[in-house]
Amino acid sequence: MHNSSMKGLEPEEDKKPIYAVVFGSVIAIGLPLNILSLWIFLRHHSLRSPSIVFMVNLAISDLLLVISLPMRVYFYATGTWPLTNMACIWITMLFRNNIRSSAIFITIISVDRLLAVVYPLKSRQLRTPSKACKAAVVIWLLLLVVNIPESVNLSRFLNNHTEPACFDFHPPQVDVRLHRSGVAYFQLVVLFTMLAVNIMSTVLVSWTLHKNVNDSAIIRNKVNVMLIFAMNLMMFTLFFLPVSLALFFNHLRPALNCLASVNCCLDPLLYYFSFDGFWRRKEDVDSSIARE
Repeated sequence: MHNSSMKGLEPEEDKKPIYAVVFGSVIAIGLPLNILSLWIFLRHHSLRSPSIVFMVNLAISDLLLVISLPMRVYFYATGTWPLTNMACIWITMLFRNNIRSSAIFITIISVDRLLAVVYPLKSRQLRTPSKACKAAVVIWLLLLVVNIPESVNLSRFLNNHTEPACFDFHPPQVDVRLHRSGVAYFQLVVLFTMLAVNIMSTVLVSWTLHKNVNDSAIIRNKVNVMLIFAMNLMMFTLFFLPVSLALFFNHLRPALNCLASVNCCLDPLLYYFSFDGFWRRKEDVDSSIARE
């Protein structure tokens, strides 16, 4: 019986070095890319348009994710957790907040692009940097509020768990009970809602660009505009939804967490395609920003 149970654990144990390598690769790629993106935004463009405000917040979210990953690398490489329960809670919340905040900011970027293309004049009063900053603050505050019951629940669980661990608990039934919370189900509903918003935004923008060819000529690069929406849909279907669906496939959670973390390496591509003047100084792109 003992041997058979050990054999049952071996496949999952064999995957842990792979998880460590994936998380380590995300750190190596995501950290410099997002630092560079944030530096370009703040130094060359400042917060001069709502798009940039939301992209800056997305880059901050990705950096928070990256700084939480070294301990995941250590845990999956060594199989031990050397830090306190509070450290586990903080690192877990950073990871969850990245999935949530990234999904929210990407959806808002899609809606912002929708308003800029479909309702360029009517949306001018709504699409201002100051309102974008206020919206970003509200989003972060809401995420922190959600973290409170999650942190309390995780703290109680860790205090009752005799074995020092984080991210992955045994037996599997215990891990399932930890992750199947009301917040997890609510997150899944919200993600499906945001996916629907992204799909509708993509359809409306595509329809507008194809129908009003002359009127949409002011859009300097229509291919880039559609790439933004295509990338946003890819982010949801490939990264955000699968990790949320781990609610029903708990045995896949570590692998889906690895997959979800890759999103922070691809967000800089979104910045590049979203903003024609990404690499130019703000003096050179003031006119393009004004047209937004």
